[in-house]
Amino acid sequence: MTSSSKRVVYWGTGRRKTAVARVRVIPGSGNVTINGRPGDNYLNYNPVYLNAVRAPLETLGLAKDYDILVNVRGGGLTGQADAIKQGAARALCDLSPDNRKPLKSEGHLSRDPRAKERRKYGLKKARKAPQFSKR
Repeated sequence: MTSSSKRVVYWGTGRRKTAVARVRVIPGSGNVTINGRPGDNYLNYNPVYLNAVRAPLETLGLAKDYDILVNVRGGGLTGQADAIKQGAARALCDLSPDNRKPLKSEGHLSRDPRAKERRKYGLKKARKAPQFSKR
């Protein structure tokens, strides 16, 4: 294999709630592929999710220069979209160290720490108690 046939690939991992996204950023034309499906199809054409996934590239002005290939597992679409956003931002930091500052100032590199609270014994859910009966 010659050096000209090798493709430049930048990797990043993103997490949110229980979703984990392995993101590859490669030179291309701005396509998003999630689990082998087109990104807009996978995210149900929801503009909020689509904008979240493309936000790191648009912050750097590279939306038409790179493709995003994603393997994502766990969680729902909201958690997956935010995990993809973080993974893409981390991959773009590998692309150039100069990209880190604008991505960090926009908040694309920080992990959202919120997760589902565990259920406690004696309660129906994390905080919901059974109905109180005086007699």
